[in-house]
Amino acid sequence: MRPQPLLPRPWRLPYALFWIAVGTLLSVAELLDYVRSGRQHHWEPWLWEFSSVVFVAPLALGVHGWTEWLRGRAWPAQAAGHVGGALTYAVLHIVGMYGLRALVYTQAGVPYDSGPWQHVLLYETAKDAVSYATLALISRGIWTAQRAAAMERELAAARLARLADQVQPHFLFNTLNLVSSVMYEDVAKADRLLCQLADLLRQTLAAQQRGEHTVGEELALIEPFLALMQSRFGEERLKVEIDADATARACRLPALLLLAPVENAIKHDVARHRGQVAVRVSAERREAALRIEVVSECLGPLEPEPLPTSPSGGFGLSNLRERLHTSYGAEARCTFEAMAQGARLQLELPIA
Repeated sequence: MRPQPLLPRPWRLPYALFWIAVGTLLSVAELLDYVRSGRQHHWEPWLWEFSSVVFVAPLALGVHGWTEWLRGRAWPAQAAGHVGGALTYAVLHIVGMYGLRALVYTQAGVPYDSGPWQHVLLYETAKDAVSYATLALISRGIWTAQRAAAMERELAAARLARLADQVQPHFLFNTLNLVSSVMYEDVAKADRLLCQLADLLRQTLAAQQRGEHTVGEELALIEPFLALMQSRFGEERLKVEIDADATARACRLPALLLLAPVENAIKHDVARHRGQVAVRVSAERREAALRIEVVSECLGPLEPEPLPTSPSGGFGLSNLRERLHTSYGAEARCTFEAMAQGARLQLELPIA
């Protein structure tokens, strides 16, 4: 698991604005009491509060990193580390805060009386101990949440990889079954089909390693597969149409998402019909959604004993549904309709 940065870039400005807001609120509250007391230097409350905030802000990040560094160590080591961290925090805060105040007062030509140093140390150290403990507890919660989120992302990625791995052997098994049917009829054709299959497998392996790519790259895998199946069944029996404009082709989706549905259309429709079968793959972008459709239309009679068609679409679509759920949760929709003379699969994916 990669180490998390103390303050990711998108959070830097909100972090600075948060501490500016804290300093402003504390300064305004102090200013009200200051004015009621009849004192004249209205910049003093702002100096008192911001001289503290300007050091607490970076020290809070130090506490954040120190808390994570101590995680996983034995409790005695953690306790000793936090005691040392609290003392360091107090020393840096007190020295920096009072040093800045003394500098500003000197430049303004105004005498500064912070009171007896023994009282100052006792008062500020007690406050800093509470501040340190609060920051350490908050940091512990943040690190725990970040690690949990990172683990969840890694588990989701592993799950997607496992599901993608299932596509390869299933696709290979079914394709080899189709190729084997011509082995004894036309050896040269079978050899050509196997060479085409080898090229396609190399492309799918490269796509699987990427994990995600564009619709255009996905269709670049579907097209040679359909060409392979046209070589197997004949172009007069298998008609292919792919319809996707440039906007849809630029959208991203999980790699190999459409291979199983298209393969299902070949296996369950082309392989079990005597007549012509048209397979159409279309993709279009509608506002913030990508809509994909895989349709197979059968124009001839069924074989005497047709293959059963599951309402859920079989292995390929159960795998697809699980991948969609893992990648998009409830934001993706998958609809499969088995018809007497074909099938229709409709997908709707969110676009980031």
